[in-house]
Amino acid sequence: MGGMSFSGFPDEAFVFYEGLEADNSKTYWTRHRQVYEDMVKAPMAALGQELEGEFGAVHLFRPNRDVRFAKDKSPYKTHQGAYAATAEAVGYYVQLDAAGLHVGAGLYAAEGARLARYREAVDEEVSGAPLEKVVDALRAAGYAVEGDRLKTRPRGVPEDHPRLDLLRHRSLHAGRRFEPEPWVHTPEVVSRVRAVWRDLTPLVEWLTAHLPAD
Repeated sequence: MGGMSFSGFPDEAFVFYEGLEADNSKTYWTRHRQVYEDMVKAPMAALGQELEGEFGAVHLFRPNRDVRFAKDKSPYKTHQGAYAATAEAVGYYVQLDAAGLHVGAGLYAAEGARLARYREAVDEEVSGAPLEKVVDALRAAGYAVEGDRLKTRPRGVPEDHPRLDLLRHRSLHAGRRFEPEPWVHTPEVVSRVRAVWRDLTPLVEWLTAHLPAD
């Protein structure tokens, strides 16, 4: 796949999302569509091409929201995300919005049999203890470890389970946010994203091994 080489995200990309946050309408989108295509979508696609040799194909999320069942009917996402999947809902992620860049990786959704498999792997000492080490190391390195979590504990899990916190997760991902400092307008973005994704690879590898594609 051809395309432009990545030279950074222009300031207009962040300004575009500031405007979209203020006016999430078809009128705004139509008026600024070329800005989105040239200043957001094209650079994000080029960034993905720089990274896919190491992390696999990088796909861009669509800019419009699915509002069929949503209370919030605003038609457009106020960010542009891209991801490299290693299993269903598992992989690497990068996002641009008005506040800067967010770079992360992990498990972004699990339910039913997949959630049961995740909890089983966390519960087992032989597989759960290594995940705990990975998560502790990422926190120590300054990464935010996040995800959708139960407020209580899963049914049948004792209160004193050594990995109760991890068992509460229905999604589990780690990441780091970068404000739009001067380097975001340069090719340095590639090495910054690559470094974060490499740091998060042990988490992705654990999840990919224990939550294979159905």
